Amino acid sequence: MTLDDARAGVTARLRQVRARLREAESAAGRDAGSVRLLLATKTVPAELVRAAVEADSADVRAGGPGEPVLLGENRVQELVAKAPVLADLGSELHLIGPLQSNKVNHALRWATCVESVDSLDLARRLSERCVGTARELDVLVQVNVSGEPTKRGAVPEEASGLATAVAALPALRLRGLMTIGANSTDPGVVRAGYALLRSLRDDLVGSGAPGTAGATGLSMGMSGDLELAVAEGATVVRIGTAVFGSRTL
Repeated sequence: MTLDDARAGVTARLRQVRARLREAESAAGRDAGSVRLLLATKTVPAELVRAAVEADSADVRAGGPGEPVLLGENRVQELVAKAPVLADLGSELHLIGPLQSNKVNHALRWATCVESVDSLDLARRLSERCVGTARELDVLVQVNVSGEPTKRGAVPEEASGLATAVAALPALRLRGLMTIGANSTDPGVVRAGYALLRSLRDDLVGSGAPGTAGATGLSMGMSGDLELAVAEGATVVRIGTAVFGSRTL
């Protein structure tokens, strides 16, 4: 396959995902374009990411519903490698994978949002670094709604306390909660996890705690279950395979 063929395939699949997203929004009684699309670009070459962003931006400018895609990297080393060559696109860059304390400085050079805050220690490190560099950072608290030991995130019973503590830290803007859906072929199980995250978000926003009023975001849903996530109120869905195909992880 040539690079041009690969670019064309990515563009076509991205448009198919946009169509799925519009259908899911309609089925859930939500406005077209109300859910942001984040492209999960782990292991994807920068030139294919560029092709996806440029094609999507052209479609949005032509009147397509929604805002331009967000970009999400799971690994700090990939974020650092790709961000400079994609900087001219002006895309928001999210870190959606685990962040070790010793890589905070590297991540903050490029990330506009860290979606994977799963401990107060990490949040404090981010806060201290942002204060030191006179910047603010959007963050989401990651919650393990499925209870699966292979997944990261705060347990649901502790998520509200962690989120409230994160929201109170200087230079951090708590934008909501994030989760990875249950690894289950039962749609009811997957959807129940997303419903739980929505309930936790609603309680958090309604708590009146400092910094929580704007924490309305729900980053949940991926290639195989975006419809379930949209039905439960997702504001961001993270899509990789459905756009870029199967990858070596």
